[in-house]
Amino acid sequence: MAAPKRGRNASAQSKPGRSLALILIAIAALTGGMFASGHTTPRLGIDLAGGTSITLTAIPEDGNESAINKTNMDTAVEIMNNRVNGLGVSEAEVQTQGRENIIVNIPKGTNSKQARDQVGTTAKLYFRPVIATELSGGPAPGTSPSASGSPSGKATDKATDKDKATDKASPSASASPSASATTQGRAVTDGLKADATPSASASGSAKASPSPSATGGTTGQADSKLQAQYAALDCADKKVRAKAGRGAKPTDSTVACGQNSQGQWQKYILGPAAVDGTDVKKAQAVINTQSGAGWTVQMDFTDKGSKKFADITGKLAKNQSPQNQFAIVLDGKVVSDPYVSQALTGGNAEISGNFNQESAQSLANMLSYGALPLTFKESSVTTVTAALGGEQLHAGLIAGAIGLALVVLYLLLYYRGLSIVAVASLVVSAALTYVIMSLLGPTIGFALNLPAVCGAIVAIGITADSFIVYFERVRDEIREGRTLRPAVERAWPRARRTILVSDFVSFLAAAVLFIVTVGKVQGFAFTLGLTTLLDVVVVFLFTKPLLTLLARRTFFASGHKWSGLDPKSLGAKPPLRRTRRPAGPVETKEA
Repeated sequence: MAAPKRGRNASAQSKPGRSLALILIAIAALTGGMFASGHTTPRLGIDLAGGTSITLTAIPEDGNESAINKTNMDTAVEIMNNRVNGLGVSEAEVQTQGRENIIVNIPKGTNSKQARDQVGTTAKLYFRPVIATELSGGPAPGTSPSASGSPSGKATDKATDKDKATDKASPSASASPSASATTQGRAVTDGLKADATPSASASGSAKASPSPSATGGTTGQADSKLQAQYAALDCADKKVRAKAGRGAKPTDSTVACGQNSQGQWQKYILGPAAVDGTDVKKAQAVINTQSGAGWTVQMDFTDKGSKKFADITGKLAKNQSPQNQFAIVLDGKVVSDPYVSQALTGGNAEISGNFNQESAQSLANMLSYGALPLTFKESSVTTVTAALGGEQLHAGLIAGAIGLALVVLYLLLYYRGLSIVAVASLVVSAALTYVIMSLLGPTIGFALNLPAVCGAIVAIGITADSFIVYFERVRDEIREGRTLRPAVERAWPRARRTILVSDFVSFLAAAVLFIVTVGKVQGFAFTLGLTTLLDVVVVFLFTKPLLTLLARRTFFASGHKWSGLDPKSLGAKPPLRRTRRPAGPVETKEA
């Protein structure tokens, strides 16, 4: 049993080039990915790159000042923080200031503008039945007044492309002078699809009667006051559009505006909310290639929300157009208004329309993290410069360079030739750290701030400590009288255990620090944890194999005085030799 074990060890020891080739290939692949992605430098945080500082002021709804309290403000801070970090805008800061203000600091980045656009958005979502709808204010610039988005789209029993629903006017719609014009919408549940496809209407104005004529009693009654608001509503006017339905409670009928697929403004009378945003369990942006709908937002409802959604779609299916539609209303604006022909019971829905990837992800992000408990307005927006952070970074880099130079000088003086292994390992570790940090920016939104730079500087000492542990173990074996090649292999198991335990403690401390802290301190913890993991990779795949190769070279194997492994300088013992035990007295018969 012993002989095969020695053979396997000899085979493993004779091929350290495999480990070196593996880590060099990994570095080359990561570097190629970095250049291919176009992100050749790490993404910087707000203290190093500057950014935008936004002051948001809470607005009491209906004059209810008591709603602006610590609980609601803290909840708003948590939701905003989730939103900006959900977009990948790492290192953003969200904190309260005074009783009614929230300060949001967003670093420069590809998603910073998007985060600013939605950070103060209330994101109150409701599913409301449509009572009436028509074009408002004429077509948008560049569109024809005779083309509008049809409300049609019929839920079918199959989800294949050939079974897509086509536009069909209901009896009530065909009886009127023109077809109803609504926004493009889509609801999907259990494989049932309701696709809206554009078609030309008979005229530029489409209108449905505000009074509910359908069965089922789900649409409610539009009173004279609401009808007057609807008649006077001009959705093409930005100021009028912003005030549409303001102050309406979820249990009230209301008016609202939306835009159809041709860019034309549409006005609505909507019934009480049947489902709200709190009933959405999960939302995600996906691209629907099967139906050709492009980017959509898929929502999964809670159990309670699924029942509500099935109830409202079952009742709406009994009505005629446009009262067989439900409007998906976000912050008072209709973003979609699909129609249904039967109850949808699968517990999920899909919002489609004129989405691109950015807008779909933005809506899904807001729906996932919930609505703000308060309404906010932007009080001020200022640009934060990176002048102070740049000076601190310059000073930090100088400190890091001095520390690295001292470490290298110590290695040269104390370990001499062995310092080649240590310096090469530090270079490999630095290259891996830089490339990975550059790639983490566009992938998970990692941003390098000043505390993160400090974590990288501290990591120099952690990495050097691992080399020193291994070198000292090798020297101990040489002091015991062993030659270099056996000393390198015998020292590795003991050094490996020590290195793993040390790095585990460092990584555990970094993980705890990352979990229990917030803000910039997390950058320090993240960098410390990342470099600790890389230390293990470098020691196992680079330092040990490189030292194994050098042990075969005469300069090191012979114990040259500049190799750092001179047995005489280390005080090595002479090789142990077996000695015979002295023979005892020979017994004779006479004795």
